[in-house]
Amino acid sequence: MSLQSRFRIVPGNRIILLKNGAEFFPALIRAIDVATAEVRLETYIFSDDVAGSSIAEALKRAAGRNVKVQVLIDGVGSYYTREAFFDDMRRAGIAILVFRPERRVFNLKKSRLRRVHRKIALIDGRVGFVGGINLIDDMTQSMSDFPRYDYAVQVEGPVLADIYLSMARLWRTVSWWKFGQRDKSFPRPSFPAHVPASLENETKKGDTDIFFAIRDNFRHRRDIEKAYLGAVGKARREILITSPYFLPGRHFRRALIAATKRGVRVILLLQGRADHAMLQQATRALYTQLLGAGIRIFEYHHSMLHGKVAVVDEDWSTVGSSNLDPFSLFLNREANVVVIDKRFSANLRTSVMEEIHANATQLDPTDWQKRGWMDRASSWIAYGFARWVMGWMGFARRWD
Repeated sequence: MSLQSRFRIVPGNRIILLKNGAEFFPALIRAIDVATAEVRLETYIFSDDVAGSSIAEALKRAAGRNVKVQVLIDGVGSYYTREAFFDDMRRAGIAILVFRPERRVFNLKKSRLRRVHRKIALIDGRVGFVGGINLIDDMTQSMSDFPRYDYAVQVEGPVLADIYLSMARLWRTVSWWKFGQRDKSFPRPSFPAHVPASLENETKKGDTDIFFAIRDNFRHRRDIEKAYLGAVGKARREILITSPYFLPGRHFRRALIAATKRGVRVILLLQGRADHAMLQQATRALYTQLLGAGIRIFEYHHSMLHGKVAVVDEDWSTVGSSNLDPFSLFLNREANVVVIDKRFSANLRTSVMEEIHANATQLDPTDWQKRGWMDRASSWIAYGFARWVMGWMGFARRWD
């Protein structure tokens, strides 16, 4: 069975690649400022810094025009944002829901690890945005004097119906349950969520085929992972993967190694400046195996790497929120677009390769073997801890 037949590939779309907040935020604000009916937005982090405030002001302007505005944020991702920031948006008429609200930073409940990590916006069912960029300034936690490195896409066309349905279902689910604290000011939602007729009949906007891939804990538990594995398994020339948090299971690693044995060039761009040192150390425990198989590994040191993208051969690519680690693949709600288009894939590949050549360091397999015993030990301790967490969550067998 081909990758195309396994998923709903939607033809007739237009897609634009957006690099970093410098391109994403202005595009999003322009779309919001011409909204006439509704704005739906989901994000892991909604910060009250300059960038986040500019989006909030655009949303308030829309609400002031009687546009229906719905914002879904994650309770952990937006934990440190002032509640007054969201209260001000609510007073402007914006509906805000919090997925799994957190009352304290330290919480050992297993459910705390299941987050909404998606970054999606949909305006009037006319234009959508999907990617890895949170609503936070590029310089925040960039770990250097340069902006955080990330991607999103702007999409128009029939695939917006799939995006709408996914967002509507999640909004209704969260508003219904509200995790035991449903706000009575919200009307009782009905199921299932339906796509408006205007979106069902959306006309062709371009010539790009797109699959909107999500990961949830119901019918789409492995859609993103299967999309990756399908592309990797069919690769004949090159696999280029960018992932800040890279800790795939044994099955995924074997697929990459099998690709190198077929003569496929495999390139990984991973974090050099780590915001989660334990996870980076666990990732580095895999380097010896991957480098030994001929996989080329580059670490990005220019700033914080946050983009989650991949290009396989000339016509398959993906942009989204999903890392290649257990949290994204087994726990979080994620959203990617899988794009079957040579022009877009070439554009994305060129952008990533420019960053690699200018701002990344390739690891030498021989030098890596000469690491000191303390570095080796710390990596395997971190990897062991990651395995323990997966066992605690009940996913060790799937990850292995």
